[in-house]
Amino acid sequence: MNLLLAVVADLVAVTVLAFGIYFPRHHRRDLLVAYLVVNVGVLAVATILESATVGVGLGLGLFGVLSIIRLRSYEIAQHEIAYYFAALALGLLPGLTGRVDWLVGGLMTLIVATLFAGDHPRLFSRYRQQTVQLDTAHTDERALRDHLEGLLGARVVNLSVRHLDLVNDTTLVEVRYVAAAP
Repeated sequence: MNLLLAVVADLVAVTVLAFGIYFPRHHRRDLLVAYLVVNVGVLAVATILESATVGVGLGLGLFGVLSIIRLRSYEIAQHEIAYYFAALALGLLPGLTGRVDWLVGGLMTLIVATLFAGDHPRLFSRYRQQTVQLDTAHTDERALRDHLEGLLGARVVNLSVRHLDLVNDTTLVEVRYVAAAP
C-alpha cells in the first residue's frame, strides 16, 4: 500500500508541475511529454532498483545511457528523447528483475500510458512553436508581438528574441502561439 501511495503522490506532483506550472508559463508542448515520461520512467526503474539486489552504481550507470543518446546523436526533439527514455526504461524493468510480475507489468503499462496521454495529438493541439527571422529589427516587445500575431494569424503566448541585429535590420525570434481554430 505504501508503494501505491508513493506512485499516486508522484503522479499528482508531476501533473501539477507539468500542467499546472510549466505549461501555463512556457507553453512548450514538446517538453510536457518529456517531463511526464522521464518522471514516470525514473519512478518505475527506481522502484525496481530499490527492490532488486543490484547496486545503486549500476542504476546510475544505466541512467547515463540517456545522456549518451543525447550527446552522441544529431539533435532530436524533446518528445523523441521521451520515447528513447521510455524504451530504455521498458527494457530495464523486466531486464533487471528477470520477470514480469504485477509490479513490473504495472510499471511498464504506466510508462506506455503516460507516453500515450502526454504525446497525444489532441493534447494542446493548437499550440505551435517556431523560430522566425524577420527583416525588421524590433526593439519594442509589444510591437514585435503585434507584428507576429498579424503575420501568423494567431495569439502569441510567449516569445523570445534570439538575435537582434540593428546593423542589418533583422530579428530572430522564437515564438510560441495558439493557432486559430480550424
